Amino acid sequence: MTTAVLVIDMLRGFLEKGYPLYCGDLARNIIPNVKRRLEQELSQGSRVFFICDNHTPDDLEFEMFPPHCIAGTGEAEVIPELAAIPGEIIPKNRFSGFFESVLEGKLKELAPEKLIVCGVCTNICVLHTVADARNRGYTVEVPTDCVASMDQQAHRFALDHMERILGAKLIPPTPLEIPRPHFTVAESVLSGETTDIYFVRTKEILKREGLNPVATMEVFPRSEGILCGMHEVLDLLSRVLTGQESRVKSQESRVEGRGIPDSRLQTSDPIEVWALSEGDSFQKKEVVLRITAPYQSYAIYETVYLGILAHCSGWATAARECVQAAQGIPVISFGARHVHPSVVGVMEYAAIVGGCGGCASTAGAKLAGQEPMGTMPHALIIVMGDTARATLAFDKHMPPEVPRIALVDTFRDEPEESIIVARAMGGRLQGIRLDTPSERGRVTADLVKETRARLDLAGFKDVRIYVSGGIDPERIRYFLDSGAPVDTFAVGSYISDTRPINFTADLHEVEGKPIAKRGRIPGITPNPRLKRVL
Repeated sequence: MTTAVLVIDMLRGFLEKGYPLYCGDLARNIIPNVKRRLEQELSQGSRVFFICDNHTPDDLEFEMFPPHCIAGTGEAEVIPELAAIPGEIIPKNRFSGFFESVLEGKLKELAPEKLIVCGVCTNICVLHTVADARNRGYTVEVPTDCVASMDQQAHRFALDHMERILGAKLIPPTPLEIPRPHFTVAESVLSGETTDIYFVRTKEILKREGLNPVATMEVFPRSEGILCGMHEVLDLLSRVLTGQESRVKSQESRVEGRGIPDSRLQTSDPIEVWALSEGDSFQKKEVVLRITAPYQSYAIYETVYLGILAHCSGWATAARECVQAAQGIPVISFGARHVHPSVVGVMEYAAIVGGCGGCASTAGAKLAGQEPMGTMPHALIIVMGDTARATLAFDKHMPPEVPRIALVDTFRDEPEESIIVARAMGGRLQGIRLDTPSERGRVTADLVKETRARLDLAGFKDVRIYVSGGIDPERIRYFLDSGAPVDTFAVGSYISDTRPINFTADLHEVEGKPIAKRGRIPGITPNPRLKRVL
């Protein structure tokens, strides 16, 4: 059994400016997501079908809509960004890809395990195709970052209808692939200075008693979320479980001043670590990490790995909530100013694991294998005394790969300042950021719409709009429901200030014997999703 991917109407007539049914700039945001999804599915053996509007000049549909995608015209062609992707083109002349087309026969022959549906418009051809697929008994998945519409309210209604009424499964956005970062384990962590003192004392007692049994520890969360911090935890465990901590001075001499020699792992000691992967979703009380090794080798690190997973998973989960609310519109992390500088890097790395397209700090971007993203602060504009002057200076001195994005709410009305800066930049301006303070009513959907309209009327249709300032999932949904043409959301405190997810660690076996404290079930807790990582 295989998967069939139905790509609905990713055509020039819907996704290129100038055509009568152009779906808008927001719809173009899904193009790289669709391309990435198709490449991923093709690598796994899936079949791709491009379901394409292909009308006659007197088509009945033109009683409802302007003539579009007439057979043989450029409008009816797959957009250049996807044209080279292997797939079979299936013409259609109605909303549903099944109506009087060869699709049904192709699918009967293929007998796919499921259908993945993406494309435009969510509330028209995507919705009708999904409805007909479900009526035929197919399992259907709809990646939310791979569908779009010219009407945001209708887009959200269609997604809700497909999930709640039709029974299609909505797939949240897929985070960008992140190279595995390397985390340096601080000497203070290895020595036990950052752990609860009772673990340090426990290890000392066990040493004095000559006890170092092979024990199995399991870690689980108290609520669902997105797993983050596992790479950092595994970097720690790979060091301490393999005896590399011998390069660190005895933690007893540091913490208690007693100088009792450490118990070292022997090469014959059994060591196993099983874990979920960075970025995996997890359920309440699902085991995400299982450690089997002589207990003294990891006894003092329980506080450490629980804290890492708690904060990083909390940040990643908050980021995922924003990304899901944005439904394909990019979200970037701007939360560095809300946390202690010692954790800026891991916080913004966690935001990217959760799905953010980038972050503002160099430390976070470096961990994620990216370049930092940002615009300019009010301070630059205030010091220079004029937004256009500050933007021109930014353009003059910053390297060409840095996007030219101006902050436009410092001295004048935002639409007015946007046009002044765009004209001063002579076509080099790539975007403007709206960050209106709460004292002025914050950024509103109407302000975004007006700014977009005035930029378009002035000939700056390619200038994108970034919105920041108190952005959270509720605010993101407000902008989308209002049809505000936001190109990117910058989220700060909602991610950085989120509560950590509570993780708990329990011993479940000692020397192969099932055991647990009251309230827990002795023995290994099954979880087939765990993979052996050490």
